[in-house]
Amino acid sequence: MSTTTITFNQLRKIKDSLPDGSIHTIADELNLDVETVRNYFGGANYDRGKSVGIHLEQGPDGGIVELDDTTILEMARNILKGSKPVAQS
Repeated sequence: MSTTTITFNQLRKIKDSLPDGSIHTIADELNLDVETVRNYFGGANYDRGKSVGIHLEQGPDGGIVELDDTTILEMARNILKGSKPVAQS
């Protein structure tokens, strides 16, 4: 598990670039609720999903997002590269 900092707009661009069904694939691989994965990418449905360790700070380019765990981000990047998503332990 590692941390990283990314702009909110970069994080949303990754999410918006994912093929249909990718959010469900990531959620299934990590045994998470789909809404929890959506919240990771900036969603705010905390009735059905959980908070996943993202910290937002206002600023240019949508602000800065600090991610406590990059597992979901790395899985999304692997999907965009055409690799099969693999859960990290």
